[in-house]
Amino acid sequence: MKNILLFALFISFIIVSCSKIEQTGSNTKMEESNITQITIDKVVNDLSDKYPEANKERISKGVTQAAALWRESDGDEVSFVDFCMEKFIADTNKLDELFTNLEFYFEQIGGNLNALSLALKEKMHLDKGEVTDLDLIFGGYDPSAHLTEDLFANKVAFLVKLNFPFYSLAEKEKLGENWSRKQWAYARMGDLFTSRIPADISQKVSNIFTDADNYISNYNIYAGFLVDDNKQTQFPIDMKLITHWNLRDEIKAQYSQADGLPKQKMLYEVMKRIINQEIPEQVINKNDYQWNPFSNKIYKNGKEETPKAEPFTRYEKLLNNFKAQQMLDKYYPTYPTAIARSFELGLEIPEKQVEDLFTELISSPVARQIGDLISQRLGRPLQPFDIWYDGFKTRSSISQDELTKITQKKYPTKDAFEKDIPNILVKLGFTPDKASFVASKIQVDASRGAGHAWGAEMKSQKARLRTRVGKNGMDYKGYNIAIHELGHNVEQTITLHDVDYYSMKGVPNTAFTETWAFIFQVRDLDLLGIKTEVPNKEELKMLDAYWSMFEIMGVSLVDMKVWNWMYKNPNATKEELGKQVVEIAKEVWNKYFYPVFNIKDEPILAIYSHMIDYPLYLPAYPIGHVIEFQIEDYIKGKNIANEMVRVLSQGRLVPEIWM
Repeated sequence: MKNILLFALFISFIIVSCSKIEQTGSNTKMEESNITQITIDKVVNDLSDKYPEANKERISKGVTQAAALWRESDGDEVSFVDFCMEKFIADTNKLDELFTNLEFYFEQIGGNLNALSLALKEKMHLDKGEVTDLDLIFGGYDPSAHLTEDLFANKVAFLVKLNFPFYSLAEKEKLGENWSRKQWAYARMGDLFTSRIPADISQKVSNIFTDADNYISNYNIYAGFLVDDNKQTQFPIDMKLITHWNLRDEIKAQYSQADGLPKQKMLYEVMKRIINQEIPEQVINKNDYQWNPFSNKIYKNGKEETPKAEPFTRYEKLLNNFKAQQMLDKYYPTYPTAIARSFELGLEIPEKQVEDLFTELISSPVARQIGDLISQRLGRPLQPFDIWYDGFKTRSSISQDELTKITQKKYPTKDAFEKDIPNILVKLGFTPDKASFVASKIQVDASRGAGHAWGAEMKSQKARLRTRVGKNGMDYKGYNIAIHELGHNVEQTITLHDVDYYSMKGVPNTAFTETWAFIFQVRDLDLLGIKTEVPNKEELKMLDAYWSMFEIMGVSLVDMKVWNWMYKNPNATKEELGKQVVEIAKEVWNKYFYPVFNIKDEPILAIYSHMIDYPLYLPAYPIGHVIEFQIEDYIKGKNIANEMVRVLSQGRLVPEIWM
């Protein structure tokens, strides 16, 4: 991404300124193409002779890519030849008509399948009572599992491949600078069918993903039942914290409290017990016992009982997701690993470039300088959990309890927040009409998990904003997450409604939607009408930006190294994987964080829940932070809303060109 402009620019600002399956396989045998190269060459030559005015490279790409996905069940070689000769479209008007019709049908299919998936997962995602086995069955059902198979069977997929060929990332970056909007839309249409995954494989992958997601969504710690060595509690009796999000955010919240350090240390012990899988099963999502995370003892009615450690379930879910991705590997000859698909196909940034960016930035001596500054501000040596130091933010001077009083009064229900979205958007610079329109496309739900944003897939539907809403209303953590998710929803709405082609909707990758979520989230106090006058506000903001990236880049490197290890050790057990994750976390810590913290062998970088239920999503966050830094610098003094609409209207270009 022009090295995302990056390291020199960013650091210069900072220096100036001184976040079982049991081996589930498939009986499905992958069919190979039954089309020979001789036949491919003949079809290309015949089509070139038939349509001399057509681009021969387009013909060659289309025929070759269609042939690679053609199977004996689709017909013999004669059938393939007949299909290509009949269905290739050279006339530009007829090609455009085909494209327009395909966009309409894909929006209808995508939108309705999305709505069905939302409905089936509702009990899992929303705070609507206990999740039953039946809920898990329907939540894990993928209504689109047979779609790709059906579209190959009825030849629609081949019609797309033949007429709208796929371009590699390198080709898009090289050619895309000179493409028209329609050429870009044609290329994105060509991205639709890069593999041919059997329905039973798709369904198994969906089931495994849903199982891991449900595990994480229900991984709560009852903080009011945590005790110290004197059996004293530190937190309100009704406080329930989901890992890792709420545990991390509660650590952040304690920086503004005079008695915060003991609470931070207690929560960090909880994190380490989870990472090492020493946490008693009896205290996960239950408040039947008091638990001392320092000694790992549990008590019921004041009497000590024997804890039973979680049996590496955390790493079993991760291993299951790895096995699921392995099932997909052979169907992506160009991207034969989850790692390749995540970076080359998903982020559209090579893994090596991402790794180099992360390691270069977190290796900077600036990290040590900022660490020393944080230590001075805290008046103590750094602790491992200070990777989440929150004192550079303007809100750090305000008690989170005070902020919660404000948010609970303002948003006693999810409906109150939804009703206020137009006002929030106007405060961000949107015109009343635009704010009203965007808000009308967003529905707020009370989340079972920490929260998420789920975009619409057709213009007649609404995006969903999920955040936790307690019985007393939306606490500050829930509000802060809601503003983050609102940034996602606004991006999703703009890029669905304001981008000129449906196939171009969205942003280049998940990092870019995280960018807008961060831009909204950092303005949460402004949106509450809380103005804080802090000396050196801009400098503090830059320090906070670097420290956040320092932390989340370390976390992302752990995630990346773990996936590379799993591919090298595909037969590892959940216990072996768990121990290796801890070792990798310590290795990354010792290399990049020990020089700053002067503490060795800390496993904290392995706590992120994304690692367990969202394979290789974590690298999107630091890339999002880097892009956020550049966009914030660019929009300074400008109307945020106007720039957001203008920039997002580009749609899904590749990152290099979007930037």
